[in-house]
Amino acid sequence: MFDFIIIGAGLTGCILAEQLAHTGKRVLIIEKKQHIGGTCYDYYNENGVLVHKYGPHIFNTESEKVWKYINQFTDFRIYHHRVLGVIEGKKVPVPFNLESLHKVFPTSYAEVLEKKLLSKYGMNVKVPIMDLQNQEDADLKYLASYIYEYVFLHYTEKQWGMTPEEVGGAAMARIPFYVSRDDRYFQNRYQGIPTHGYTKIFERMLDNPHIHLMLNTNYHDIIKCDMEKHEFLFSNTAFTGKVIYTAPLDELFNYCYGNLPYRTLNFVFETYDQEYYQEICTVNYPNNYDFTRITEFKHMTGQIHSKTTIVKEYPQQYDSENKQMEPYYPIPQKENEILYSNYLNLSKQFPDLILSGRLADYKYYTMSETIEKALSVFEKELKPNI
Repeated sequence: MFDFIIIGAGLTGCILAEQLAHTGKRVLIIEKKQHIGGTCYDYYNENGVLVHKYGPHIFNTESEKVWKYINQFTDFRIYHHRVLGVIEGKKVPVPFNLESLHKVFPTSYAEVLEKKLLSKYGMNVKVPIMDLQNQEDADLKYLASYIYEYVFLHYTEKQWGMTPEEVGGAAMARIPFYVSRDDRYFQNRYQGIPTHGYTKIFERMLDNPHIHLMLNTNYHDIIKCDMEKHEFLFSNTAFTGKVIYTAPLDELFNYCYGNLPYRTLNFVFETYDQEYYQEICTVNYPNNYDFTRITEFKHMTGQIHSKTTIVKEYPQQYDSENKQMEPYYPIPQKENEILYSNYLNLSKQFPDLILSGRLADYKYYTMSETIEKALSVFEKELKPNI
């Protein structure tokens, strides 16, 4: 009846379903949530404000291929995301840039730092603070220490539940100072917010008679892994098609090697009877409170409404037994990579299983990276055999 079964109706699953159905293949998508779109899902709340259920999603990419693909399903509202961080009681542009210097330091010292940065690196260059720390100049060293202490350290401890050193050196290596007056969060060529929201994108992707969608369904009730024959059973019969899996890989194999750890978020929404709550879409709180940031959606969506809704994000450890939790961030530590590799090797024993997406790959992907990866899987792994 079906040529492909896709587990998960998030971005990866919907892209692959759309591509396969376009070739005439019959696709079944099984999704445990009550909605499509995965963590990109947005909706109008009880007050009529458009919100992102799983936190803010700002589309941005350097890839013309990705941009052209997604524009088949939506127009975009031009939007350039900016973020402020509360540092020593002041709201400062982050990531740190030349404008940030003048917000936190006396003018004379900010000018000294700016002159040294421009002399050393030039304009419009992103410099890892590790590089600043390795400089002999005492002022540049101090700047690196300041950014680490006030912008990165405590935010990381809240977000990951561990120090930057415990997360891994690669995380610290990515902390930039942007030698620029460009205070946008992203500098990518293409960026914006879907004019009619993200959910409409997924509805258009799946608008094909060759796609059958089952929501609010546990895939374990529909398909079974035969660990001896290394095949899948669909309605208790060997499935002769391909299974595309986009959910957590440890879950597929019933956690036989143990649980892959994730960080998750508790989203607390608040609606106010006023036009705006804060001056910008997102304000980070790296050093104060238990939440990491507050996002006000109307700034990004452009919606005109007499009320406004914000969301506060409280990071916490993911528990697979708690069905209210969602696994968001794979924890980038060596022992977790080893555990994942055990599951990956097990998955390779199933010739009709294809893995794709951040959960199946145990890697954090941006939306752009997710689209690029899904299109690559279709072109390289699926299309040649169709």
